[in-house]
This record gives sequence, C-alpha cells and structure tokens, in this order.
Amino acid sequence: MILCGISDEAGNRLASQIRATLELGWNHLEMRNVEVPGFPKGNLHDVPDDAFGIAADALGAAGINVHCFASTIGNWAKNVEDPFEITLGEVARAIPRMQRLGARFVRIMSYKVRAGDDQMEEERFRRLREVVRRFLDAGIQPVHENCMNYGGMSWRHALRMLENVPGLQWVFDTANPVFNTDRSLPEPRPRQDPWEFWTHVRDASTHIHVKDARWNAAKNDADYAYPGDGDGAVERILRDAISRGYEGGISIEPHMVAVFHDAAVNANAQDDALRENYVEYGRRLERLIARIRTTKG
Repeated sequence: MILCGISDEAGNRLASQIRATLELGWNHLEMRNVEVPGFPKGNLHDVPDDAFGIAADALGAAGINVHCFASTIGNWAKNVEDPFEITLGEVARAIPRMQRLGARFVRIMSYKVRAGDDQMEEERFRRLREVVRRFLDAGIQPVHENCMNYGGMSWRHALRMLENVPGLQWVFDTANPVFNTDRSLPEPRPRQDPWEFWTHVRDASTHIHVKDARWNAAKNDADYAYPGDGDGAVERILRDAISRGYEGGISIEPHMVAVFHDAAVNANAQDDALRENYVEYGRRLERLIARIRTTKG
C-alpha cells in the first residue's frame, strides 16, 4: 500500500510539498498544482518546461516519487462541448512529463455536468476512449474520480461509463458523495451514500482519495474534517478495501485549510498552515490504518 497526498494540499510551493512528505516519512506524492521559484503556480501539465524541469529535479533530489498525477483533463471546469483538441493537448503535454517522473497513474474526469437531461453520453464516452487509449499506449493507467462530473453523478453513471470506456479504472473519493446529489434519482434528489457508491466501483478502484466531510445545509456546502470524523464512511471503506487485499495508493486530500487569494496574506503563513494540517491529517490516517489492521469487524 502506498501512502501519499495531493501535492498542493501541503502547500502551494514545491518546497512545502516536499517538506510535508518528508516530515511524514513518506516517499510518494500525487502531483497536482505546483509553484517553483520564478514561476506562477499551475497544474503540472500546464507549467512551462523550465518550471517542470525545476520541479522534477527537486523531487528526484528529495527521493520523492510521483505515484499519480492529478491532471485537469476533463475536469469539472471543462465542457464536453469544448473543442476536443484542448483535451488532446493536455494529454500530449502530460505523457512525457509523467514518463520522466515515473508516474503510474493519471487522474482524469468526464467533463462538467450539463443542465437538463441530455448529458451527451456518447460524446463523453468517445472522448474518454481516445484519452484512455493514448495513456495506456504510453504505459500509464488512467483513473477516473467521482467528482462534479458525469461519472460522479451517481454510481449508476459510473458503471455506465466504465462499461463504455474499456481500460478505464477508478479513483474513489470518499467525501465527494457527501456533497453530490444522486442524479440517477428523481427530484428531490438525496445526497449520495459514500458506502453505496464504493461497493459498486470497488472492483475497478486502483487508487483512493481520503477526504472526509459533513454536509452543512445552513451554508449549502460541506464542512471538511479529519479522516473518520465526517460522513465519508472513511474507516468502513478502508476496512473493506484492506480486507479485500487492496494494495494500491491512498492519497490524502484534507481540504480543511481555507486558501486565501488576498495578496496581503503572507505566503509563508499560508503554506505553513497547509503543511501542518496535511502532516496531521497524514498521521491520523496512519493511525486509522494501523487500528484497522489490528482489529476485526
């Protein structure tokens, strides 16, 4: 089992991400957004070549491997009506960078949910089949996350996509069902059940995002929590995965520290808060896994 975390949850700057990883005694990251000296923050497949080179060299010097790359390919901000060339360009940039880093998995999504009933399923499936083919041909395994996208609309949508996109595997996020409604059911739609969703995609899941939350109706948003303290069924899902012989990656995504966009907020203080929360989150996950392994039922 490989423990890692989504990189920018430990800080915006690569130095903070590396420091947090080493504090935990881990040697893997799931790279997403990164900031290196002299360059603005960006997703690893979007930053300039020089910025990527600096990041790759620093990770290598620290002895940190990239287990998964959390790309923006087909994510909740992208529309399925957008030119497909945008997606293919991201794939083309991601592949050589992942190969240099030795990353085994790439997180992708299935585009933003459209208003109304027409989700343009066949077009989504067509695009994802091509994306998956290109990554697999390059020796990289694509994994789809249940988030605010077609595949995250319900477990039924997830299964329909897996059936229509051969070679695609899953990264299950424990907390995303807490704030997503079940779009396979009529109005008023209930929020999804994390355990129910997991049981339908666990056989296809080769990566897990550990995030936990409770829905706060008063603010119409989720309140994020340490693993096991929310409604994401984190312990139940991990206990089930471990009992079934799961040996893949488990990546933390605390989402607990507010990210300030005010330039007046000290960047060092921001990164310190993110890193400290990330390290504590990782330690709590380690204790939770240890308890699962020493107890039954």
